[in-house]
Amino acid sequence: MAEFFEALNDEHIEFIGNQHIFFVGTAANEGRINVSPKGRDAFRVLDANNVLWLNLTGSGNETAAHVIENDRMTVMFCSFDKQPLILRLYGQASMVYPRDDKFQGYLELFDNQPGTRQFFEMRVDSVQTSCGFSVPRYELHSERDTLAKWAQGKGEEGIQEYWAEKNQVSIDGNPTNIIK
Repeated sequence: MAEFFEALNDEHIEFIGNQHIFFVGTAANEGRINVSPKGRDAFRVLDANNVLWLNLTGSGNETAAHVIENDRMTVMFCSFDKQPLILRLYGQASMVYPRDDKFQGYLELFDNQPGTRQFFEMRVDSVQTSCGFSVPRYELHSERDTLAKWAQGKGEEGIQEYWAEKNQVSIDGNPTNIIK
């Protein structure tokens, strides 16, 4: 049932564009494995082998800590509507922080979402599709605006303070390099 591809094709890109949630999996060489759900308008296909996703400020920064030590990443999209499908992207990731030259240009690709912490660039080595026949059907009610309101209320200085307090190390004590 599973099928592998060396790159994203037009059908894959269209499927990605229709999804409202994706999941990111990373792991350091030791410690916990992290799987993180991502919503909102936070994913872009740059070309058939390169994707970009926006990482908003949150309670932890596990993905960043993992990618510093081990750049492997899996991104999974899963259809919850009538037509079942699971699509996984396997590859290597790197980060773009607010201090990096590319950051502002990437921020504009995502309409300057408040609380943007970093971007993850991912070089896609392979794409896998599988049936998703056992995945239940769900309907999107709405996007949550809670995080955006929280970030706007904090302001830029408050976000920087939050990063310093809560986002500098992973739950396993690995650095995230959010502040240098």
